[in-house]
Amino acid sequence: MTSKLIGSKEAPENFQFVTINGKIEFGELDKVIRIAYYYSKAVKAGINLALRGVSLNNAVKELYKIIPYAFYAETAYKQALALVENNGNKVEIRKKWIACRGSKADKGNRGIKFHVLEDQVEVKVKDPWGKWVHGKAYLGKKYLPLLSELEELSQRKEEGYGAVISFKHYPMIHLQIPLWLYLKHFSSPKPNGYSLVAGFDLNSDRLNVVVINKDGEIITFKTWWYSEVVSHGFPKGKAGALRLNALSEALNFLSRIGVDYVAFEDLFLVRGRKFTRSMSGNRKITRFAKKQLLIHGVIKALRLGFNVILVNPKGTTNSEEHEKVMREKGFDRHTASAYLIALKGLKVIKNNE
Repeated sequence: MTSKLIGSKEAPENFQFVTINGKIEFGELDKVIRIAYYYSKAVKAGINLALRGVSLNNAVKELYKIIPYAFYAETAYKQALALVENNGNKVEIRKKWIACRGSKADKGNRGIKFHVLEDQVEVKVKDPWGKWVHGKAYLGKKYLPLLSELEELSQRKEEGYGAVISFKHYPMIHLQIPLWLYLKHFSSPKPNGYSLVAGFDLNSDRLNVVVINKDGEIITFKTWWYSEVVSHGFPKGKAGALRLNALSEALNFLSRIGVDYVAFEDLFLVRGRKFTRSMSGNRKITRFAKKQLLIHGVIKALRLGFNVILVNPKGTTNSEEHEKVMREKGFDRHTASAYLIALKGLKVIKNNE
């Protein structure tokens, strides 16, 4: 069975790429840090331009004065626009990084390029004030065949890839791989199941799943807990790993019982975070990267051969129907949400038949 992503017309836009990460070493690191300093400065200036509603072309001309390479300036402004859209005027730029958007017409990427060798990846970064700066990236041998094909496609102007160089603890490279190509290299075949639909409710401290059949009847429901991750001082990295592990366990369980469709809320339809009067509740909200968990869940599900459905989250948490489900089924709030998400997924399937 070939997996597919089903949702609104806009849904696939948020799942076009998979990011792979690796350490990178530069012989002239000082030059790369200089580029990152001015790129980050351009993003900061771009935020002010975005708040004023300046057009892309005019913004690029202004930012070119800070970082004199049009492809960096353009990417910086697009990132500034995204930051303003997500956070309003409360945006702080503290880190330094370099980013360059991908393009088929530019043989993949104009500012950050890679070349695959037998056991490593050569990278070169465009210096706006000089020549290319060369480095070596260590992304893992399992990715080399994938990167070789992407390089070939880029040279033929058939695919592009975005790229970022970051400096949190040491220099890292982040390459945005087209999703279809990633799935081609890393998907696992899944036998056909029984047309069962599983609804997922993603939370900061638990993962709730409800499985229904094509008639909407409940087959099973299950909760994966990771309550410790919301305690004060719990390491953010370890919390993320526990959540991802729960997602993987849930998907493997669903594969074993014959589920063919998994439904998630399309969180990209939700604007902003809703804060509460509870300090502990707000800590859960700020520390919980729900959209990142959604992206991981969608990609993991596609890799395992599930069809993925993204549904509108309206009414799945606070609604009369939600209250009715809790009352009649005896479900807690999160299980009730998972059940309603599954029902919405089933409705999408029937509308697409």
